[in-house]
Formats: sequence, structure tokens, C-alpha cells
Amino acid sequence: MAGIRKIRLFVLMVLCLATPFAHKDLAMAETVRKEIVYADVDGRKLLLDLYVPHAGSGGHPPAPVPVIVWVHGGAWRSGSRSDVPIRGLIQRGFAIASVDYRLSTVARFPAQVHDIRAAIRFLRRNASDFRLDASRFALGGVSAGGHLAALSGLSDQKSELEGRVGDALDESSEVHAIVSFFGASNLQTILSQSTPHGLSVRVPALELLLGGQPAALPDLARLASPVAHVNLQSPPLLLIHGDEDPQMPVDQSYELQMAYDRAGVPVQLTVISGGRHGGPEFFSDSRLDEVTVFLQRHLKISQDQP
Repeated sequence: MAGIRKIRLFVLMVLCLATPFAHKDLAMAETVRKEIVYADVDGRKLLLDLYVPHAGSGGHPPAPVPVIVWVHGGAWRSGSRSDVPIRGLIQRGFAIASVDYRLSTVARFPAQVHDIRAAIRFLRRNASDFRLDASRFALGGVSAGGHLAALSGLSDQKSELEGRVGDALDESSEVHAIVSFFGASNLQTILSQSTPHGLSVRVPALELLLGGQPAALPDLARLASPVAHVNLQSPPLLLIHGDEDPQMPVDQSYELQMAYDRAGVPVQLTVISGGRHGGPEFFSDSRLDEVTVFLQRHLKISQDQP
């Protein structure tokens, strides 16, 4: 018994000693800047959190890194920038700027897109200070955030979706790739594709977002639909969707894939068999590896680059 107690004590001491080193390694992996104000709208500060891979050592100036502007979900009416399920991409060499935007309980569409594009312009203006590569910007999002990411990345900079939010109005809001996790793509068809549970979520959410239902506001619903903005200049797109999603019909991703195919621009759709509306299978290491390969290819990043 005495021998067993000694072994247990030794294991406990090892665990206690190991824990600080584990935290230290995690802290060294990234530099985090919280609550960066990227714009001010009617006295409301719009914030983002920026995660940048650790610069390392060697005496050389740290190289700028590609950045993913991340858009949280929440049916357009809830959620927070603190929800960043793709943080594993930081260790793969990507910065992540997770943005808040005006929710539909505060402002109707297209305010959300105006805010996201303002965040892109702000980040591009301050790219050198934040160690970001201004020529390698991607947009990503989940659920309603996936819809907003696709819409913000696809719509023309001269359209009414550009907005006049923020001070960096002379900067480009262009991005070079988009990743959408189970996002909406066509607000004119989404209700007809939805399950009863999906309708219970989507109908009130669209009422808040648009100020009415898509059938009553067809022009606005079309403006809010990524499928309506696909053209020859559209950024490469990765779609990831579960085929048993009860909230966001997988047909939404099929529609956007078909729009891309018709335009002849790069698109990749991964359908997760049995996948529902989120879950660990969407953000596993293997899935993030898939995202990494897609972004490396289309942002023209060497696979040798850390």
C-alpha cells in the first residue's frame, strides 16, 4: 500500500508540474488582442478579437500571415465573437479576426454585411501593425455567420451592400477565399426546403432580419441571397454541410455550389453524412486540415510555410 501511495503521489506531482508548461505552450502559440474597436455606429462600438500565430524567434522580422475574418452564428439575432470553433487554424499559420456585428434585434439587414465589410477594410488598413498579409484575406462563418460570410465576400464593392460604416472607406473589402459551415445561400427558397423544426427557427429569424418574410419582400430577399451575387470574379468557396441538418437545409449549399459551377469559378462542397447543425465532426483536426489545404491552395500559400 505504501508503494502505491508513493506512485500516486509521484503521478500527482508530475501532473501539477506539467500543467503550467501546457498553458505556457498554448500562450506561446498565439498573440491575442481583445476588444479592438473597428467602427462606431450611432455611438455603438463594433469590436473584434484578433488571434495571430506566435511570431517565433530567429532575429528576423516576423512575416505577415494570412487572416480569416470569422463571423459567428446565432440566427442573425444572437451569438458572440467569443465563439471561434476554428481556433485550431491558428496553429496552422492563420490569423483569425472574430468580429461582432449588429444583430437583427438592433438593426435590420443589410447592417450586418455593412459591419463585416467595415471590419475587413479596418483590418486591411492596419494590416502591417497587426502582422497580417493584406493580399491573403479569407472570410469564414458558421450557420447565419456562414450566410453573412458568403454574402459579404460575394457582393460587389460598388453595391448597396458595401455600406459606409467605419473610417477606412478608402480601403478594399475584397477577400480571396470563403469558407461557409452550413450557411444559408438563398433566402427565397430556404423556407420551402425547411423541416417543421427549421421553420420554427427560420420564420421568426427572417422576420427580424428582413422586417418581413421573403415572399413579401422578394427584392430584399434576393439582395440577401449569396446565390444572386455569384459571378466570374467570385472568390473560391468551400462549403461544409451536414445532410441531416434540421435547421439549415443542405439544399442551400447545393444551390450555391450549382451557382458557382454555372459561373465556372472554384467551389468545393463537403457533405457530412449524418451531420446535423454543428457538432465536433465539423471542427475536428481532419476537417480543419481540409480547410487548411483549401486555403493554402487558393490563397497561394506554400505548404512549407508555418
